[in-house]
Amino acid sequence: MTDPISDFLTRLRNASKAGLTECASPHSKLRESIAAILKAEGYITDYKDGVDAQGHKALVVTVKYVDGAPALTGLTRVSTPGRRLYYRYTEIPRVLNGLGISILSTSMGLMKDQDCRRHKAGGELICNVW
Repeated sequence: MTDPISDFLTRLRNASKAGLTECASPHSKLRESIAAILKAEGYITDYKDGVDAQGHKALVVTVKYVDGAPALTGLTRVSTPGRRLYYRYTEIPRVLNGLGISILSTSMGLMKDQDCRRHKAGGELICNVW
């Protein structure tokens, strides 16, 4: 697998569109940080540690639905391994005119775009969520 973050985002996107209640992915600190931001913003219900069929540590995400429709309607990977995109805090693009969020990797850890502007921290734009 060349891009584990993209794999995680694709698993979330597919699970929400398929109407699944849970989505499992191999565990990593970066994936757990992304899940924590998504939970804080209300896009997912919960996440927890689990074990897959081979006994490896996994991250199990509970997908959130509002009146039968998924709360996570859009999820795109912006910075890829072949094309890294870095932004200053003043240049971070807004997602759907402020209705969505961007997740950035900064020197202070993973942060959403609003926190980056508040702390004046730029970094690599990981994904956009709406």
